Amino acid sequence: MPVRLCCFVLFFTMNHVIAAERAYAPFGDYEMTRESEIALARSAAPEHISRDATIKVLTRTGFDTAVKGTNGFLCLVMRSWSAAPDVETTYYAKIRSPICFDAIAARTVAPAEELKTKLGLEGMDPASIDREVTKRYANGELPKMEKTAFGYMWSADQDTGPGFGAWHPHMMVYAPYYENATLGGNTMGGHVAPFVAGSATPYSTVLIVVDDKLAIRSHAPR
Repeated sequence: MPVRLCCFVLFFTMNHVIAAERAYAPFGDYEMTRESEIALARSAAPEHISRDATIKVLTRTGFDTAVKGTNGFLCLVMRSWSAAPDVETTYYAKIRSPICFDAIAARTVAPAEELKTKLGLEGMDPASIDREVTKRYANGELPKMEKTAFGYMWSADQDTGPGFGAWHPHMMVYAPYYENATLGGNTMGGHVAPFVAGSATPYSTVLIVVDDKLAIRSHAPR
């Protein structure tokens, strides 16, 4: 076997072995006390919204309702599985991304986020999580994204991933099949101009940064 081909095969094989052996952190690394998680979830949106929202908290089998709300909003703290299929971020157990979905997003976006979390807790790898969500959306097991929806992510205590941390308070605008090029191809992760994550997919999301002064502190320790 030629040396270059031999090296490629060895590199390819080693990468697959590493990927196959990689595992998520223990559940305790994702867990929070119930009171702290509720408080962190509420910090995603202004108090007049989050105080009457439904709150869900993480359990070993997925998200569970801790507080039943009355205004149609749903607040929860997303973990790293929401980043699938991004490998490095999905395995980063420190992610705590509080979000408050409006009524439309609570019905359409939240089920996909909850499914990602459930599959991650079951040990499914990032690429497989992404494929499973895509499959279930296609066969109608997940609600269709037919309207624009919104999510508040204004928490000052969020950790959105390696290299970003608390980042900036921002709005998530779920615009099905929207493309970053439509906004002018703005820099992904930039904080000056809006940009689109998940471009040209059912869950395409426009991220719009708001004033840092609007960031909300959680009222309980994490």
